[in-house]
Amino acid sequence: MRIVVTGATGHLGRLVIDGLLDRVPAGQLVAVVRDREKAAPLADRGIALYVADYGQPSTLDKLFAAGDRVLLVSGNEVGEDRAAQHTAVIDAARAADVALLAYTSAPGTLTAALGDAHRGTERALLASGLPYVLLRNNWYTEVYTEALAPVLEHGAVVQAAGDGRIASATRADYAAAAVAVLTGEGHEGRTYELGGDTAWSFAEYAAELSRRTGRKIPYKQVSIDAYTEILTGAGLPASLAEIIAGVDVSIEKGELAETNGDLSRLIGRPATPLTDSIETALKSH
Repeated sequence: MRIVVTGATGHLGRLVIDGLLDRVPAGQLVAVVRDREKAAPLADRGIALYVADYGQPSTLDKLFAAGDRVLLVSGNEVGEDRAAQHTAVIDAARAADVALLAYTSAPGTLTAALGDAHRGTERALLASGLPYVLLRNNWYTEVYTEALAPVLEHGAVVQAAGDGRIASATRADYAAAAVAVLTGEGHEGRTYELGGDTAWSFAEYAAELSRRTGRKIPYKQVSIDAYTEILTGAGLPASLAEIIAGVDVSIEKGELAETNGDLSRLIGRPATPLTDSIETALKSH
């Protein structure tokens, strides 16, 4: 049995590969990448490389084989027709009769436009008839902790999410869940709503930053329009800024606050607390 990981040089894919190497021989792994040179360290570890691009279906020919277990890591080109790109991968997997296809999706409660591609991909996967697993990952804590520079520079956490709460977890947590599914049994046909054990608000996030830095860092709530302007002012295209700002609307509505324990049960340990992620991030600043 081979395990095929797409997006294997991305932030999440690399962590999945690392986790898999703790459980299966490197010879059983296939890393799907867009840049062979960038993936050279994976080849050095004995992992087979396959160069492919979701947006070029012809590159997916002969990628999969019967009996493979596949992790389809969602593309990150927001604004592209990601559902169509993901469907091309699903079609290739179906043609090869793979044993399982797991997809890194978004929370089922998310109504923001950012979830459109995930919803489209889920529909295509269910229609394919393939044995599937939906890994509906909540927000990555790193979305915020890796963007601390402007927060520390301006002395405020600026968002448009009101008092909404987020049950985020780290990339390492979500990667561990994917590894558990790819190497375990009995997951076919399951939908996992994955997230942290405790949901947090931006006011609490700001308070923890204040405590750890010894500075007063408040949470400054702004309107969606103002937040969109801030994002465009930081260099984001207007269309992308609107999509990202739309997520804050979902957060305020409580769409990312679910804490059902799926993640901690899959990985066999508690999800990484926000406080730990903040501590790690501050060490690099």
